[in-house]
Amino acid sequence: MPDTITITDDRTGKTVTVPIEGGVFPAAAVRELDPSLFIYDPAYMQTAACRSAITYLDGDNGILRYRGYPIEQLAEHSTYLEVAYLLLNGELPDAAQLTKWKQDVTAHTFIHENMRKRFVDGFHYDAHPMGMLVSSLAALGTFYNDAKDIFDKPSRDKQILRLIAKTPTLAAMAYRFSVGLPFNYPDNALSFPANFLNMMWKIGDYEVDPRLERAMDVLFILHADHEQNCGTTAMRVVGSSHADPYSSCAAAASALYGPLHGGANEAVVRMLSEIGSMENVPAFIDDVKSGKGSRLMGFGHRVYKNYDPRAKIIKQTAYEVFEVTGKNPLLDIALALEETALNDPYFVDRKLYPNVDFYSGLIYQALGFPVDMFTVLFAIPRTVGWLAHWQELLGDKDQKISRPRQWYTGVDARDYVPVAAR
Repeated sequence: MPDTITITDDRTGKTVTVPIEGGVFPAAAVRELDPSLFIYDPAYMQTAACRSAITYLDGDNGILRYRGYPIEQLAEHSTYLEVAYLLLNGELPDAAQLTKWKQDVTAHTFIHENMRKRFVDGFHYDAHPMGMLVSSLAALGTFYNDAKDIFDKPSRDKQILRLIAKTPTLAAMAYRFSVGLPFNYPDNALSFPANFLNMMWKIGDYEVDPRLERAMDVLFILHADHEQNCGTTAMRVVGSSHADPYSSCAAAASALYGPLHGGANEAVVRMLSEIGSMENVPAFIDDVKSGKGSRLMGFGHRVYKNYDPRAKIIKQTAYEVFEVTGKNPLLDIALALEETALNDPYFVDRKLYPNVDFYSGLIYQALGFPVDMFTVLFAIPRTVGWLAHWQELLGDKDQKISRPRQWYTGVDARDYVPVAAR
């Protein structure tokens, strides 16, 4: 017999019993008791707003899987474009499918010249690259008349290809504009990560080091999806209105732009810089524990109550990058901070373990990316996760336009009083 939960309304004595499936029971149980009842759940801490077959996350045990495949195996053996195919289609591609998929993505990396000359050149000279990316994603949809044909599968598939392929181009363009450098066109003879690095850094005879190319690929894989985070939820909420995918992606990127979502690795780098040296780590830890104002960034997670599996992979990737670039001077501080925190009952008891942001910023810095680009680097691979969820949403018959209710706490009804009588 399946697990069930029974809810009783003490006011009326009415009882409802509903099944528990996968640790979830339907909110319809509350409606059955009384349609005027609502559940108060700030920030959706205990709310499952959808069914999804894309990403499995077990925060207590530190498990992350894409379509059933452990993130550790994908990071070791796969490529970002192969993972992108998996997230969108549910299965890993065979050799022929992967070849065609790469060709299809490559065919869409270029952007319209008017996008660069008229739209991007209109930004203020010191515009933030992430602000430019958010705006550019929304503007991109205006170049394609079929963008709103979201229930026509060939059209929908084409928009997905365009967004995956063009987001790195827009990202590199935003960066180079922000530092006054000319635009680099895509080189479609290169792999997806190498093409992006080439568009970012190419001056003269620049060639992408294959070890850095692989590191970029791994970072893209690790950031491709992460269940119902803030950005993905924004994608689903906007997508539920049947907005085109460019507008929905711009909404998701806007959520990512917020410092509580995509800006965590920036905060880690700033924290390590402020600590300054390994000798200052104990005093910093004491300040954190005493609540004097210092905050331990890059530790703890809304979902993970264990070591973030992505953090372990990124830590190893960091060493591989530093073999090429030289060690980031902040690494020793990071290692000392991690060792201290992992052996301190204060942090262990609170289940504060390193998350994906703790080491990723150090890698980005070593690769030459300024702090302002960190969130942009997050958005490039996460685009495919957003699109996978958008696609899944459109095929889910249980979904309607997102419209949560509120707990009204304002004044009761009152009559209007004319200005002269107040």
